[in-house]
Amino acid sequence: MTLGDRSMNGHIISSTEAPAAIGPYSQGISVAGWLFFSGQIALDPRSGRLITDDIVAQTQQVLNNLEALLLAAQAERHHVVKTTVYLIDLGEFKQMNAVYEQFFKPPYPARSTVQVAALPQGARVEIEAIAWNPLR
Repeated sequence: MTLGDRSMNGHIISSTEAPAAIGPYSQGISVAGWLFFSGQIALDPRSGRLITDDIVAQTQQVLNNLEALLLAAQAERHHVVKTTVYLIDLGEFKQMNAVYEQFFKPPYPARSTVQVAALPQGARVEIEAIAWNPLR
């Protein structure tokens, strides 16, 4: 896990415990205590492949990937202040929400959930996050 240099007083957040970026973006960026994490899909960090087609298992993997990035940024779940959840089927909201509710504890982060036509690599769910860590 490394925290690399970034112009404009920011730092790249990266972890080998989360999937590598599959495009021209960083896993996360830290600027003045704010942590911005790119959307995570259910890729296994070792194989780089989507784990399954099951929404419950995918949501758990997405949150595991997010937690790996939080740890790389020396942050914790309670530092997350906002998430955006992308689902390809809002009919799976209840199943995703049950896993999400076990990951985050009250007070829950603010959240938006939207249905999208498709996600990278055939994923069913993607979650991006913003966190605040005053110690950063």
